Amino acid sequence: MPNEHLQAAAKHRLTALFGGTFDPIHYGHLKPVTAMAQEVGLQNVTLLPNHVPPHRPQPEANAQQRLTMVELAIAGNPLFSVDERELHRTTPSYTIDTLIEVRQERGTAAPLAFIIGQDSLLTLHKWHRWEEILHYCHLLVCARPGYSDRLDTPELQNWLEQHRVYDAAQLSQRPHGCIYLADTPLLAISATDIRQRRHQGISCDDLLPRAVQRYIELQGLYR
Repeated sequence: MPNEHLQAAAKHRLTALFGGTFDPIHYGHLKPVTAMAQEVGLQNVTLLPNHVPPHRPQPEANAQQRLTMVELAIAGNPLFSVDERELHRTTPSYTIDTLIEVRQERGTAAPLAFIIGQDSLLTLHKWHRWEEILHYCHLLVCARPGYSDRLDTPELQNWLEQHRVYDAAQLSQRPHGCIYLADTPLLAISATDIRQRRHQGISCDDLLPRAVQRYIELQGLYR
């Protein structure tokens, strides 16, 4: 039946996860990921706000505020959805734990990717159980201004070259195991800069969606 074919096709369509503290979410998150989706043929990107990020200081905005900002930022955009699971954890948000959970839910055959920035690729070897990540997903890497395109050691660089693919079509043909370095726009926007601007009373126009900016103002965040 045609409906069964559609369901089978959807099951094997590449989807992606994109985690972050999102304190606050901004165009430096949204625009490169949108470009990534167009480049590799993604129809859905699931945003995963972290609760307790293990590698950085704790967020200024609380979990509910950061979730609300994400929801406001993606409202009406069919590319994005949000997954709250990490916000309900009281333990650090380790990517590997989330990937194992999502893989169990979606099955072993579905192509699944995890989106990171070039800065995260350079420090991936410091992540919890980082060697296992490609057992569960592909890595899609957004370019970031000012970061090297080579890893720290010959061993790490060799690992990258072993898993790197240059044809995005391969990402849909395998469930996991590939690394794709995308040609996404370089946007020098960071949540740290936005928070500092807010602390100093400097405008953040054009750095984040207006709905998010209004919410930040209403909540009195980052002052």
